[in-house]
Amino acid sequence: MVSRIGLVGLGKMGDNMRSRVRAAGIEVTGYDPRPEVSDVASLADLVAALPSDEPRVVWVMVPAGEPTRSSVDALAGLLGSGDVVIEGGNSHYVEDQERAAQLAEKGIGYIDVGVSGGVWGLDNGYGLMVGGDRDVVETAMPVFDALRPDGPREEGFVHAGEVGAGHFAKMVHNGIEYGLMQAYAEGYELLAAKKGLVTDVHGTMKAWTRGTVVRSWLLDLFVRALEEDPSLAEITDWVDDSGEGRWTVDEAIDNAVPLPVISAALFARFASRQQSSPAMKAVAALRQQFGGHAVRAAGPTSPGAGPLEPPA
Repeated sequence: MVSRIGLVGLGKMGDNMRSRVRAAGIEVTGYDPRPEVSDVASLADLVAALPSDEPRVVWVMVPAGEPTRSSVDALAGLLGSGDVVIEGGNSHYVEDQERAAQLAEKGIGYIDVGVSGGVWGLDNGYGLMVGGDRDVVETAMPVFDALRPDGPREEGFVHAGEVGAGHFAKMVHNGIEYGLMQAYAEGYELLAAKKGLVTDVHGTMKAWTRGTVVRSWLLDLFVRALEEDPSLAEITDWVDDSGEGRWTVDEAIDNAVPLPVISAALFARFASRQQSSPAMKAVAALRQQFGGHAVRAAGPTSPGAGPLEPPA
């Protein structure tokens, strides 16, 4: 039975996870570079605070990429045989397999966990997708049980497979999320465009949250966003992507799996970052050339073709 764990990274999710695990009766020693939220001054102090009579379990909850790599490298020098590292960021599953092999040389177990739930996880629990050796996963099950939603374990938790499977499952999950968000967004835009007919766009979408086949938590959150900012005037239309959508499309290509919806949702995010679209300029020019269709002249403040425009 794990009685205490270490948690590296106390951002919005990490801090809430610390609270939820503590509420379940498991002690948590958290480390973060920000001293005002950290329980200890260093990773070494974190490891030293863990019990010596049970496997030392450290959950890394920092951004994917170099922050995760450096944290795992540091823990590799602090932990020993029988200990466990859990990686809960949105890392690429291929890196998980490399890290697991690195830690296995010292007898350290490795688990990759895709975590969903965002800032609402403290109250609602977190959806967990886990990859790793079954015995190692079993060691950490009390922690997973503390974090997952209340109710049957299989609703909100899955041991998806060997190392890498957890983050692969989360990657696909986030790809689906891209498509769902894009569909809601496009429906919202079409409703809003029909101003003379649909006079209550927010109310229409709110009505969809009960009893319809398109109801979902994402729709609930969008309705909440419209309640806070009815015309979405307080934000721009720039939409970032954190990598999982790209990886999902890459895997689809490698495995010859058609993903037209997820791919289109990813490309829509790229379009949101253009002040003007060079591609659409090209389409307008072609329509004018072959059909004499009208085009709109660029004004003096037009950004032009952006990166495709040759330098002066």
